[in-house]
Amino acid sequence: MSALFSPLALRGLSLKNRIVISPMCQYSADNGRATDWHMIHLGHLALSGAGMLILEATAVEPDGRITPADLGLWDDATEQALVPVLAAIRRYSDIPVVMQLAHAGRKASSRVPWEGGAQIAPDQPGGWRTHAPSAVAFHDGDAAPIALDDAGLARIKAAFVMAAERAARLGLDGIEVHAAHGYLLHEFLSPLSNRRTDAYGGSLKNRLRFPLEVFEAVRAAFPADKPVGVRVSASDWVEGGWDIEQTVVLARELKARGVDWIDASSGGLSAAQKIPLTPGYQVPFAEAIKETGVTTFAVGLITEPRQAEDIVASGQADCVALARAILYDPRWPWHAAAELGGHADAPPQYWRCQPRGLKDLFANAPKA
Repeated sequence: MSALFSPLALRGLSLKNRIVISPMCQYSADNGRATDWHMIHLGHLALSGAGMLILEATAVEPDGRITPADLGLWDDATEQALVPVLAAIRRYSDIPVVMQLAHAGRKASSRVPWEGGAQIAPDQPGGWRTHAPSAVAFHDGDAAPIALDDAGLARIKAAFVMAAERAARLGLDGIEVHAAHGYLLHEFLSPLSNRRTDAYGGSLKNRLRFPLEVFEAVRAAFPADKPVGVRVSASDWVEGGWDIEQTVVLARELKARGVDWIDASSGGLSAAQKIPLTPGYQVPFAEAIKETGVTTFAVGLITEPRQAEDIVASGQADCVALARAILYDPRWPWHAAAELGGHADAPPQYWRCQPRGLKDLFANAPKA
């Protein structure tokens, strides 16, 4: 039996296989509201046969968007815009749908990637003043963020809680808290971006404090039978920055607070990062985190079914999470099942496409 196509339980949630669709920003929202693009894009991925679909980074407040076109969940309008999208998915697919809750911190107020991704200055159309642990800009020449005071910390924590409550009301199957890629919670973790001298900066214990408080608040606000995970950057890839040893400490603290998975990515905090891009280059991070006993997702240049199978079968990670690979091939789970002797679900409208000789590929199709 294929390890990649074995089931996995996360609290009351059952995954039919170990293939997760990573959250991928689409920069196609209207003032935080989901649009027709999300209906098409997410509906398409919901039919992929993957075990779980994670929605893109969803800002918990307007100032927490990476770009003005980011998806959000901070008011009734942003909540209601997701209702028809999720209803369409539910109508045609039983794939578990999870939402990644995020705040971009000092990397907010940026242009969309296909316009270069540079910061939009606060005094320019579409721009705003960003917030961060410390008044340290991401790029030289960027407007420095405002260092969060106690009231700001309380506001953002409350925003995460309110978004989690909205996610529960929408019927989402889980939440992933975004603490990676140089965004706000990662900024608190890394000594490169956190220069605070209060209880939220300095020592590792202090730098962990705000991300752990946010996780605890989200966990408490979301139904107890539904899982909450965390995405981390396991390394800044910069000397003196956040690293895997500190990440393992974070993982242990999250485990003690009931985390259901850790999604192990890396980088994104510093323009000085030096990342050795090779197939599966981040898998060792997932493997190190898994030693704490936490369920882990491996990500990063995982493109081939045999590669994914080996990662799960060897115990390096519990799941693989695909992003660019599944954008390129939205039927990747079908093709992986065909190669590995596994089974994937497909909507009945597609059952007749099973290749000759693979008439039991679709697990939910009637047998000939």
